[in-house]
Amino acid sequence: MPEFNITVQPTNNENIVKFASNSFLTQAKSYEFTNIDNAKPSPIAQQLFHLPFVKTIYISQNFIAIEKFSFDATKVTWNDVQNEVATSITEYLNSGEPIIIEDSPENNKVPITIYAESTPNPSVMKFVANKALANTIYEFKNVAEAVHSPLASAIFNFPFVKEVFINANYMSITKQENVEWQDFVNELREFIKNYIENGGKIFNDEILASEKEIGAISEEKAKQFSDIEKEIISILNEYVRPAVESDGGNIAFDSYNENTKTVKVILQGACSGCPSSTVTLKNGIETMLRQMLKGKVMTVEAING
Repeated sequence: MPEFNITVQPTNNENIVKFASNSFLTQAKSYEFTNIDNAKPSPIAQQLFHLPFVKTIYISQNFIAIEKFSFDATKVTWNDVQNEVATSITEYLNSGEPIIIEDSPENNKVPITIYAESTPNPSVMKFVANKALANTIYEFKNVAEAVHSPLASAIFNFPFVKEVFINANYMSITKQENVEWQDFVNELREFIKNYIENGGKIFNDEILASEKEIGAISEEKAKQFSDIEKEIISILNEYVRPAVESDGGNIAFDSYNENTKTVKVILQGACSGCPSSTVTLKNGIETMLRQMLKGKVMTVEAING
């Protein structure tokens, strides 16, 4: 059994704090509990509800998120209690007690639907699930990089698979050039469905400490950004990322050169190698940044596409 360590992570909502674990708590299942009675499937959630300021508890993959009442008579702030709560969660997890209690073996089977969706990149197909697959972005360019993702490793066993990208509730899979999607898309969709339904692991704990979270920005790194870099990232996140995610891809900030006024980005998933990515960069993202950050940005370049 792994030794659990908990890291406190504030969120954009001042009432919600995430307690991130170095080990997975669930895989393709997420839970939301609003009171001690409907938290019966989770002993740890029931224990946490004894804290008078707890309103809602979320358990998903490698974290427990707790929302406190916004109008708490005790006037408790997260700064007052978050370390104590983190210690309590750590002690519970390391006690070996269950996080979630399943009523029967049948409940270990995750009912899931998967549908395939084409993307602007003809080499990439998006497979969308009705369950969360990842809390963050992971990109695997080959089977060696997928060593800590049993699901991605299994998908690489199909000889027509070139790359695997996992984000939120979908996977974007890049095929080899000498095959056509119509020949195997249904086979791959059914494989992913059966794998997850039968409790197959999506990630191993080791991935949480790996560098596969490409394009992710750590809290420490974010503190070092200049004001203009923060503005660029904010614009990308608010105006660009939702659109590219709907197409099965992602765009991540890489760097900004103040002298040349050049922004460099990383293209991932369906965006990487997409024939229309240059048009999107120049006519879309570059134009937007030029207009919104007048005189500060002139060029946008992709370092991998």
